[in-house]
Formats: sequence, C-alpha cells, structure tokens
Amino acid sequence: MFVQLRKITVTEGNAEKVVQRFSGKGMLEEQEGFIDLTVMEKKVRKGDEEVIVMIRWESEEYWKQWEKSEAHIANHKANLGKPKPEYMIQNEVGKYEIKAVKKPAN
Repeated sequence: MFVQLRKITVTEGNAEKVVQRFSGKGMLEEQEGFIDLTVMEKKVRKGDEEVIVMIRWESEEYWKQWEKSEAHIANHKANLGKPKPEYMIQNEVGKYEIKAVKKPAN
C-alpha cells in the first residue's frame, strides 16, 4: 500500500476551507487503485491551523498512473499561474510505503 500525505498550514479560522476542498466529490474516487482519502484537522486553541490529507493507494504504481493521467495534469494546468489563497501558509507533501498495519485481534 502507498500513502501520500499533505500537511497544509493555514491562518487561524481557515482550516474548514481546506477541509471542504478535499471532502467534496472529485475525480480521485474514480481512479484505479485508489483506496480512500482521509481529511484530518489538528486541534489548536489559537494561531495557525493544520489540515492533514491522507490519500491511500493500492500501490505506488497506481499513484503514478494518477499523477500522469490527463485529468490530473489538466487540473494542474488550469491552476497554473494562479496565486495560492492568501490564507495558505505552507503545503508539505510526503510519500510513504506502508510497511506494517495492526488490526484488532478479534
């Protein structure tokens, strides 16, 4: 299994905008090898907010297939040159291969 994690840091009060963006229906759900997408919001009292987006794929090959797909590339080209939202501070991306998973014994 292969996982892509995005850690998106935004100014206070704007995490919900990112949550909504990644929670809506999209092309990803129709891609071969796509398992699921999880959106998590870090609990903070005050200050910058974090949203983690975890996308799980059956394999790295399926993820690469998505990255090279016409739909994915067209989406990025459509946003080329557009400024990032002013509330967005940072967007970090990491890619991981799952090595172990524990599940309940019963």
